[in-house]
Amino acid sequence: MQKASKKNKQAVAVCKELTIPSPAKKKEENREDFVELLPPEVSFKIFSELDIQSLCKAAMTCKSWNCAIENSDHLWKHHCLTVRAVCQREIDCDRGNGYSWKVTLLRNYWKSKVKHEWLSGKYSNIHSGCGLPEKSMYPMDADTWGEILEAELER
Repeated sequence: MQKASKKNKQAVAVCKELTIPSPAKKKEENREDFVELLPPEVSFKIFSELDIQSLCKAAMTCKSWNCAIENSDHLWKHHCLTVRAVCQREIDCDRGNGYSWKVTLLRNYWKSKVKHEWLSGKYSNIHSGCGLPEKSMYPMDADTWGEILEAELER
């Protein structure tokens, strides 16, 4: 009788383990990925509200987020068009050469930041290279430097 009772207790314990999730397992289930749970349009809407840095960080969060972000070129289009306000020639050239919105943005983001600062006159009163902040330079073509020089001459 004791043997049967012991076996029953063991069977009940095994059954409980299979049917009642542990606290750690419950936590794991609560952290389900919204990209996998929600329709793609909803995930796209959520990601489209992020700024550039947040979108890049979200793409590094997990494989499903990365896949959703990397496979949706339209997420990058809005940001790329914002950069186009400063780097129109460069953006149009890259798009004409067949680059995706994301690649075009990545190729021109820092250039647009530096170019905007130069065009706005942030560096107009600096008398030597030592006075320039570290991130004030970026490889730019002659046409871009020509735009900056024209803006300086008009001031």
